[in-house]
Amino acid sequence: MYIVMLGGPGSGKGTTSDELAKKYNIEHIATGDMLREEIQKESTIGINVKNLISEGKLVPDEIVTELIKERLEKSNNGAVFDGYPRTIEQAKILTKLLNELGVKLDAAIELDVPDEVIIQRIINREICSNKNCGAIYNKKFKPAKQEGICDKCGAKLIKRDDDNRETVQKRLDIYHKESEEIIRYYKQNELLHTIHPNENTQPKEVLDEIARSLKW
Repeated sequence: MYIVMLGGPGSGKGTTSDELAKKYNIEHIATGDMLREEIQKESTIGINVKNLISEGKLVPDEIVTELIKERLEKSNNGAVFDGYPRTIEQAKILTKLLNELGVKLDAAIELDVPDEVIIQRIINREICSNKNCGAIYNKKFKPAKQEGICDKCGAKLIKRDDDNRETVQKRLDIYHKESEEIIRYYKQNELLHTIHPNENTQPKEVLDEIARSLKW
């Protein structure tokens, strides 16, 4: 089972991808995490990626493709792709890569969350300052039991500097522009399934809706 997860920043695609991976015993391939792991390991790829990022350059598709191929070759159960593809070129590269491995994409799931819901999720987000914990809260939708204090470890909750309306809206505008062609591509290939979560939708409800949509 191979799935592409699509959705804007704050749409819940990371959480949903993780839950799908657990439910169906498949790989959760988050390209951002993979690149950070390589940087932390100080591998050849990691050093190269770190230099590119420090220069303000994008990581070439070839590097991301190589990492994805290595991960897929280690597991034959399937995968859910989180944060990839981001461009129509990457979507076509992924299709070609899966074909070369003798498998195919089963579905592209789009989490179509209203922009204002995403904005409220992000501007009200608080993160545990303890890096070993990293718990995430939301003042509006999922507040901590004690204001400003993590329920899990008792550390102080902090807010990211870029979690503001202006920055989030810019990120959403970029996502909508970049994803238009990708969504059309998967729709034309009869792989697109769109889910419409709102501010009250719980993660389990999203999973149930995906299962119904795909008839799993």
